[in-house]
Amino acid sequence: MTESRSVFELVFFDVDSTLVRLEGIDYLAAGNNDVVRLTNAAMNGDLSVEEVYAQRLELIRPTRGQIELLGQVYIQSLIPDAAEVIATLRQQGSDVHLVTAGIEQAIIPLADHLGLSRRVVHAVRLSFDESGSYVDFDRNSPLTRSGGKDLVVRNIRARNHGRAAFVGDGVTDLEARAAVDLFIGFGGVTIRQRVRELADHYIDGPMLRPILPLLTRDLHDR
Repeated sequence: MTESRSVFELVFFDVDSTLVRLEGIDYLAAGNNDVVRLTNAAMNGDLSVEEVYAQRLELIRPTRGQIELLGQVYIQSLIPDAAEVIATLRQQGSDVHLVTAGIEQAIIPLADHLGLSRRVVHAVRLSFDESGSYVDFDRNSPLTRSGGKDLVVRNIRARNHGRAAFVGDGVTDLEARAAVDLFIGFGGVTIRQRVRELADHYIDGPMLRPILPLLTRDLHDR
């Protein structure tokens, strides 16, 4: 049996609604309709990330304890075959990175669970006071602004050789399409029409496994 090998040296994944079946910020909002509305508007491209990022966190003001709990909820909410897919890509030679506007302290436990080093986690760090109350987020992070994922991906590619692919569900992920060789839209949690229309390939089903054939054969005719 011929061993498959990825033709993409770098594979970038969004996290919320891509690797996991929820939006972390909406989970923290515990049903706050204003937060859910802002999230959907940003993911559908109706509002910019910078218009909603600080506003949502101010509405929620999550504690350190709530963020730690979210990290465990992420693990429990993984797409069923996500760990297998990431392990397969790594075995086939891909360097897998997580690129998300999610909260770093909640993403790191998920990365640990997936066997990924903290080197490949690109997320937004929150700060808390001594009591664990929310203070602020890293306002220097490009991931809190429009085009941030594109910038992060380009910076990583500048230090690495080879082809790159991005897998994501939202318009903020789609912004990175020009920075990679292949953009795969994932609609297994939420279908976003703009992403469906503009992605190089689109996955409708609930599993991530269909991305593997796309990443393990050359796609010069895409």
